[in-house]
Amino acid sequence: MIVAIDGPAASGKGTLAKRVAVHYGLPHLDTGLLYRAVARDALAQGIDLDDAGTAAKVASGLQVATLDDPALRTVGAGEAASRVARHPAVRTALLAYQRSFANRADGAVLDGRDIGTVICPDADVKLFVNASAEVRAMRRFLELTGRGIAVSEASVLADIRARDERDLTRGSAPLVQAPDAVLLETSNLDIDAAFRAAIDLIEAAMSCAGRAG
Repeated sequence: MIVAIDGPAASGKGTLAKRVAVHYGLPHLDTGLLYRAVARDALAQGIDLDDAGTAAKVASGLQVATLDDPALRTVGAGEAASRVARHPAVRTALLAYQRSFANRADGAVLDGRDIGTVICPDADVKLFVNASAEVRAMRRFLELTGRGIAVSEASVLADIRARDERDLTRGSAPLVQAPDAVLLETSNLDIDAAFRAAIDLIEAAMSCAGRAG
């Protein structure tokens, strides 16, 4: 079973994807970490993040074993990732790894912004997780301050909106809900309620697929 979970920054898709993966005993890939890692490596080499060709070379040589780097979870890493993610060549360089991860014998859970539309267009289940920009900013603000990071809620909201704009308007694989994805609106749901809703949607989708088969 392949479960594709897409959505904008701080929508809760990553946390949901992890819990869904554990629930079904499937491997999980946070594809956003790939772009964060590319940006990290590019910056470490003094490369301009807007230089598509050079960024793509970095992506081609990415060491996926480094995806557990805590530095990839910072606000700056997310901002940098959204810049390199705009480049079609970077996305192409990372495509094969993502599809290989998804096409394991038992399946997988992947979350990102183009899983249901580009990476796994034939996924068994597609969820599009969303929440208002204000709610997402509050969540991210509480997460960051809880980790001792000094940041204002206003700056977090500005960052969320800027990332949304880049993700929605980029020419390559923009953030969009796949036609056959089910919307999971989490603005008024805590993580436990969102998880229960996600499992219900997945079970319903699999049940429909079973009857159709």
